[in-house]
Amino acid sequence: MDYAYFDTSALIKRYVDEPGRPEVLRLLRKNQCVVSAVLPVEVRSALRRRAGEKMLDAKRVPGILKRLAADRAYWTIIEVSREVLAMAESLSGAQPLRALDAIHVASAKLFADRLASQTFTFVSADSRQTDVAELLGIESQYIG
Repeated sequence: MDYAYFDTSALIKRYVDEPGRPEVLRLLRKNQCVVSAVLPVEVRSALRRRAGEKMLDAKRVPGILKRLAADRAYWTIIEVSREVLAMAESLSGAQPLRALDAIHVASAKLFADRLASQTFTFVSADSRQTDVAELLGIESQYIG
């Protein structure tokens, strides 16, 4: 099975109709979904923000959260370990990444390093993250 790490900016497109959604859905069908343990917190925050800004009907949020909770059973979730935090700290000191973005890239890198010969792709709608992932030798896909 091939694996794809989805950061929040990409995976939220599974739940909200935004540009890039068809590509995210295609990648989810083809790959085992890998995420950071911080992703559900970020998705919940993003949904509430979109609802507050009237970019998303607030009545849809409970249904989306229910689907998000059900989907978790199918994800490979990378815990925010000391190893992840150490790499994220190093990355954020050397690259133009925000703190949670560095955690996503570090999580993906540590997971990718543990894979033998399976295909692994980092998927994000944030070009800074995909650029850094590629610098680390991870195949990346930017979702615009």
